[in-house]
Amino acid sequence: MAEEIISKGENKKEKYEELVPQIAALLQGETDVVANMANVAAALKQVFGFFWVGFYVVKEDKLVLAPFQGPVACTRIGFGKGVCGTAWKEKQTQLVPDVDKFPGHIACSSASRSEIVVPILVNGTVVAVLDVDSEHLNSFDTTDARYLTMITELLSDSFIL
Repeated sequence: MAEEIISKGENKKEKYEELVPQIAALLQGETDVVANMANVAAALKQVFGFFWVGFYVVKEDKLVLAPFQGPVACTRIGFGKGVCGTAWKEKQTQLVPDVDKFPGHIACSSASRSEIVVPILVNGTVVAVLDVDSEHLNSFDTTDARYLTMITELLSDSFIL
């Protein structure tokens, strides 16, 4: 069944408050993790117009590219490497106002200027990360961290076997 994401919010907080219940409805009853990641990435891209939004899933000792919206991306990222690998290692959201100042940043695209990465945890283990990039400096803040965490928590059920 096709879904339509509606966003009339005038600011970031209002947009997230409208989007979170729509994503919950979109995920309800769907158990395929790839389908769910694809729809979440598309919904975030549609509402916010982020430069790049997508997922990397943990496969053995690497994060491997999964559904995303935006230009082509790095395919594999090592544990503790770059912003995504750091979020995986530390099991904490990484909020990076200027990627050029992040030690070890992996430049999948030179157009990316700021980034937020939220780990997706199942039973305390990181199974994937949500990665969002902007072509502008200082695009992300605690509002993004709060609501993107809510979205990853909704999505985490898809990873449970």
